[in-house]
Amino acid sequence: MRKNIVNPFICQGYEGSKYFCDRGEETKKILSSLYNGRNVTLISPRRLGKTGMIWHAFHHIQSENKDAVCIYIDIFSTQNQHEFVDMFGAAVINDALSRGKAFGKKVMKFLGALRPVVGIDYMTGLPNVTVNTDSTQAEMSLKSIFSLLKNLDKEVFIAIDEFQQIAEYPESGTEALLRSYIQFLTGVHFIFSGSKQHLMSEMFLSPQRPFYQSTDIVNLLPLDEETYYNFANGFFESKVGHVDREVFRELYATFGGYTWYIQSVLNRLYESYRKVEAVEQLRSTILSVIKSKAPQFEYLTQMLTGNQFAVLRAIARDGLVGEPTGKEFLKKYKLPSASSVNTALEMLKCKELVYRMSDGYIVYDRFFGIWLSRL
Repeated sequence: MRKNIVNPFICQGYEGSKYFCDRGEETKKILSSLYNGRNVTLISPRRLGKTGMIWHAFHHIQSENKDAVCIYIDIFSTQNQHEFVDMFGAAVINDALSRGKAFGKKVMKFLGALRPVVGIDYMTGLPNVTVNTDSTQAEMSLKSIFSLLKNLDKEVFIAIDEFQQIAEYPESGTEALLRSYIQFLTGVHFIFSGSKQHLMSEMFLSPQRPFYQSTDIVNLLPLDEETYYNFANGFFESKVGHVDREVFRELYATFGGYTWYIQSVLNRLYESYRKVEAVEQLRSTILSVIKSKAPQFEYLTQMLTGNQFAVLRAIARDGLVGEPTGKEFLKKYKLPSASSVNTALEMLKCKELVYRMSDGYIVYDRFFGIWLSRL
């Protein structure tokens, strides 16, 4: 049964091309690479629409080939090779089960060494498989998964999100192991996506790394402002309303074109107004979002040292900081020595509270940044 989409500004998941803004060139490039046997590396900071881009590509693939297997896994939460194999194996088996009992049983039998357990997903009420392989057998289990994929009589497309996580595994050979299997697969295509640009670039562009020059690189940039405005305004016009162009311009600038934040605000504006004509409507909506997240932000700050908090708040107040250890910035916010700020900055980067862009540092979570700047 088709869903009734009440609010067209989707903040979670993918609901079809109607609710997905543009990315025509990126979609064309990704599909062309995959169809012609070249794997893809997709790089962008978080909240810019990377996951939606993957599902949009999968939507096009399955529109053209309903039998194509499209599997997405986000490995950000995995800590080692064993957990990666469990997640990968479960995703493959669950996709097989969704294609029918007979095919699902066949795949489960082939991957029996992964010790799959069938349960019920309490959220959907549908069968769901979990995998708990023997940690000492991770490499053999991975080999059996790739063997299955190689022998499936279907085109297979696999997206591994936050792929840079494998570089953090205690097993030093995971990259080389994956590359050794992937390079000989035919009919199995990969999208390796990640949000840590320096790590992803090193993994795929450094001659010392196993995946060196093995993929086409696609860097996701913010959506064109005019294109995004026309997309958003079209939905307001469909309910005999509109969004003022200058109001949208402020919204876009406030969040630097980052899709998820803009969608979150548009979602609430669409919920509350038919016509968005005043900047005050926008600002009050943003403030309501920030107030709803205040307990979460307060908790985050409690996990920081005094020095880390001072540096984070200073970056939030400037918005974008080119030289956080420069004399002018230190003096402006009464920060300690450059070495102390640098130490704090490294920890904030590790905790993914700040992000280094080409022209300086920002608070990674834009809502958090606004909350901090108002303290």
